[in-house]
Amino acid sequence: MPPTPAIPPHRDESLVRDRGDACVRERGDACPGALRLHSAADGALARLRLPAGLLTSRQALSLAEAADTLGDGHLSLTSRGNAELRGLDDADAAPLADLLRAAGLLPSDRHERVRNIVASPLAGLDGHGAHDAASVQEWARELDLLLCASATAPALSGRFLFALDDGRGDMAALGGDVTLVAESGGTALLRIGDATEALRLPGCDAPRAALAAAEAFLSVAQEAGNGSWRVRELPPGYDAAAVRALLRTRLPQPYETTAAPAPEPPRPPLPGAHTAPDGTRALSVLAPLGRLTTAHLRRLAAIAAQDACGELRMTPWRGVVLPGLPPTAAGPRLRELATAGLVTDPASPWYGLGACTGRPGCAKSLSDVRADAVAALHQDGTGPHQDGTGSPADGTGLLPVHWSGCARRCGHPHGAWVDVVATGDAYEVSVRGTRHAAPATTTVPTTEPGRLADAVASARAATRTTT
Repeated sequence: MPPTPAIPPHRDESLVRDRGDACVRERGDACPGALRLHSAADGALARLRLPAGLLTSRQALSLAEAADTLGDGHLSLTSRGNAELRGLDDADAAPLADLLRAAGLLPSDRHERVRNIVASPLAGLDGHGAHDAASVQEWARELDLLLCASATAPALSGRFLFALDDGRGDMAALGGDVTLVAESGGTALLRIGDATEALRLPGCDAPRAALAAAEAFLSVAQEAGNGSWRVRELPPGYDAAAVRALLRTRLPQPYETTAAPAPEPPRPPLPGAHTAPDGTRALSVLAPLGRLTTAHLRRLAAIAAQDACGELRMTPWRGVVLPGLPPTAAGPRLRELATAGLVTDPASPWYGLGACTGRPGCAKSLSDVRADAVAALHQDGTGPHQDGTGSPADGTGLLPVHWSGCARRCGHPHGAWVDVVATGDAYEVSVRGTRHAAPATTTVPTTEPGRLADAVASARAATRTTT
C-alpha cells in the first residue's frame, strides 16, 4: 500500500451533526498513521502504533535513525504508548515506510492504524497484578497477530482501543473499547466500553474473544448507522449491551456474565527500579513532556541490548520500561539515565507533567505551552535538575498536570487532572475529570508567570482520593 498524502491542517474530523438522541459522524476518522501522514505547522507527522508499547532494541535504533534522518531528532510518546515522528517532509513518506517495514514495525499496511493495544507495562515485572500477570503481554502479541489477519478489522477507527490489564487496574482505567482484565485463577474478564457487566472466560481465549468483540462492534455500528468510531458513541439501543449480546452469539460457548470491577484512578508505573519475581530488575523512566531525543532512545536501546532482555516497553504515561536487568546493573544504569535527563525519581517535578505539542508545531495552539510549563517549574522553585530529579517532595500523591494550547486538550490524561489551557492572552487553570465538586477555574494572564505557577501548584495539591 503506497503512503497516503498528508492530511491537510485544520481539518475538523470530529465535526458531527445532531440526530436528536445521537450524534452522527459524517466521515471516517482522519487519525494519522505511519502511512497516512498529518500536516502540522512543523511539517508532516507520522504516528506509529506499537501494540503494548513493545519495541526490540533494534527497532528502537531504527526509529532513532528515522527521527534523525527524516524528522526533527525526537520521538514523541503518546497517551496510548505509541510513537510519533514530527518534522517530516511529504517526500519522506515512502522512505519512512520502507524503513519501518525493514524493522518489522509494519506487519500489515491495511491494519497499521487499528493496532491500538495498550497493556500493563509492568506485567510480570514487579509481583503485582494477577498471579500469571505476565500472560497479558502474550495476549497483546496474539491479539496483534489476529488483528492483522482479520479481513474486517481494517474498518475499525484509528481511535478504537484495546486495553489489556494484568489485574492491577492500570489499563482498565484508560477507557478502552474492549478491555481484558486478568484474574488470578487463569481467567479473564472482557468488558465492552464502560459497561458494568463483563464476560468471564479462560485466559487462553481472551485475545480471540477481544477481536470478536471488536468485530461485533462493527456490526452493531453499521446497523446503528451513525458512523460511530468508538463504543461510547453508539446510540441508545445499539450500546455496549447490544455489542455484548451479539458477541455472545459468536463465541464458542456461553461464558458467564459477571459484574465488571469499577475502574480505579490510573496508576502509572513509578519511575525507578522494580524487582521482578525472578529477582531481575525493571527500570522505569519518563520522557520530560513526552519527548525522547534520539540520544535518549539510543541509550535506552543500548541498555536493553547489553544488560536487559533486548526489549523496551513504551507506556501510556509517556515513559519507557526496560525489563530483565541483573540487580548489579540496575542502579548504575538508572543513574546513567538520570544524568542523560530522563525522569527516574517520583520526586522529580517532571513527574506527572504533560503538554500537547503547542506552538510552533501546532497551528491551532494559542501558546508555546512546553516553554510555559518549563517556566512554571522554575517559578515555583522546583525547576528540573540535569539528573532528572528536583525537589524532595514525592509527587505521587499529586494530580497530574496537562498544559494545552487550545480547548481540544490533545493528549490529556485519563481520570482527574489539573487542566492548564491557553486562551490567547491568559491560561485557565482548573481540575477536570472529577466525580465531586472541583475548585473554580482560575484565569491568569500569561504576563504573570509567578501567579500561574501558584495556581497550578494549588490545583495540583487536590489529592486523587478527594476527586
